[in-house]
Amino acid sequence: MARAGLSPDAVVDLALAIIDEDGPAAVTLAAVAGRAGVATPSLYKHVRNLAELNDLVSVRVMNELADRLREALLGRSGDEALRAFMHAYRDYAVANPGRYAAMSQAAPPEGGAQAKAADALVGIVVGALRGYGLKGADVIHATRCLRAAAHGFAVLETAGGFGLPADTDDTYALLHHMIITGLAKPARSQDRTF
Repeated sequence: MARAGLSPDAVVDLALAIIDEDGPAAVTLAAVAGRAGVATPSLYKHVRNLAELNDLVSVRVMNELADRLREALLGRSGDEALRAFMHAYRDYAVANPGRYAAMSQAAPPEGGAQAKAADALVGIVVGALRGYGLKGADVIHATRCLRAAAHGFAVLETAGGFGLPADTDDTYALLHHMIITGLAKPARSQDRTF
C-alpha cells in the first residue's frame, strides 16, 4: 500500500533528493520506493515508469531554473540583463550539479509539460537578448549561442573541467564580454564563411 501523502510531486521530490545526494544515475524506481518506504509497484500509482519519472524531474528542474532566471532578469535590460542571466544560470548549475545534469537538453516532443517548460526557458533567453534589437533568425542564432555558452561553461565547471590556475570567475567575465561584444555587432549572413 502506498504511503499516505505519496503523489507524483512527492515521488519527484524523493527522486530529487537522491539526485542531490548521488547524482541522476542513482535514480531508479527501487531507490525511490525505498526512500518512500513502499514497495516498487506502489510507485506505479503515481508514475508509469522510470522514463516518466525522469521527464517529471526534468520539468521540475527546468521550472526551478526558469524561476531563478526570471528573478535575476527582473527590471534589467541590455548588457545588465545578459550578465544577470549568465550569472543566474551558472549559479544554479554549480549549486545543483546533479539536478542540472538531470535536466533534458534535447528538444522535447510538442504539447507536453517538458515542451512547456523548455519553451519558458527559451522565452527567458529571448527576453535577456531583447535589448539587442535582433530580428528573425538572428534571435534564434543568438539564443542558441547564449544557451551554448552558459550550458557549456556550467557543464565544464561542474565536471571539474577547468584545471588551469586562472580564476574561473575571470574567465566567465571574459565570456560575458565576448558575448556582449558579439551581440553589439552580430555577423551578417553575407559575412559568414562557414
